[in-house]
Amino acid sequence: MSACISHERPKVGVGVFVTSPDYPNCVLVGVRKGPSPGSGLYALPGGHLEFGESWEECGKRETLEETGLQLRNVHYATVVNAVIKEDNYHYITLFVQGEIDTEVRKEPINREPDKCEGWIWCNWNEFPPSEKLFCPLRVVREQRCCARQIFIVILNFIKHYTFVMLF
Repeated sequence: MSACISHERPKVGVGVFVTSPDYPNCVLVGVRKGPSPGSGLYALPGGHLEFGESWEECGKRETLEETGLQLRNVHYATVVNAVIKEDNYHYITLFVQGEIDTEVRKEPINREPDKCEGWIWCNWNEFPPSEKLFCPLRVVREQRCCARQIFIVILNFIKHYTFVMLF
């Protein structure tokens, strides 16, 4: 048995790679603020998975609550184990990807100004440095081969879906 026994359990979060056909190679990011962990760091829309909720439902709900954007074609992207022991932070973060429904709204609004500085479209290849990323997003970015593959899959899905929608 381990000498360091903790009754703390990891929490489950969902992060959302929000994409738009109007911003190729970009995802939506915002700077966190307030007393929550990661204040001052870039993060994706997202939050806690609620009891009985699917990952996709959580991603849609959190994105709408935070940005006013409605998503379509939401699907699983990846999962990370994000741990910062000295901050007592341990989340299993499931990432989903969804494309904004441009027939409803094309641009985000900051619906939680007490928790986020605002939203910007950020090119995946021109991301802020790792030290400026909230822990789960940093872990995804540091898994470079994984992150690059995830984004390629996301882009290919968007291209295919857009092509299919045209016909």
